[in-house]
Amino acid sequence: MFGFIPVFIVGFVILTVIYAAVSFWSRQVRRGKLRKRWEEDGRPGELETYVEEGLEDYDDSFRRKLILLVYLVPLAAVATIIYVVNFM
Repeated sequence: MFGFIPVFIVGFVILTVIYAAVSFWSRQVRRGKLRKRWEEDGRPGELETYVEEGLEDYDDSFRRKLILLVYLVPLAAVATIIYVVNFM
């Protein structure tokens, strides 16, 4: 009756690993862009301070929240497939 629970747990673990990887990659890309912008702006202030302030802004950004779609899109796809198979 509850055969879907192990599948749900494994799927959640896989999606969590994907989320962590995408989040880390995105943060590294942002860090690289901030370093490049620091050089283009004529090196205002200290590099690490400039990058950390930029990453604080990034942490509150909408772009960062879009990474949560890693969880939502597969869930919506599975729900749609279940609905179509059972009710259409």
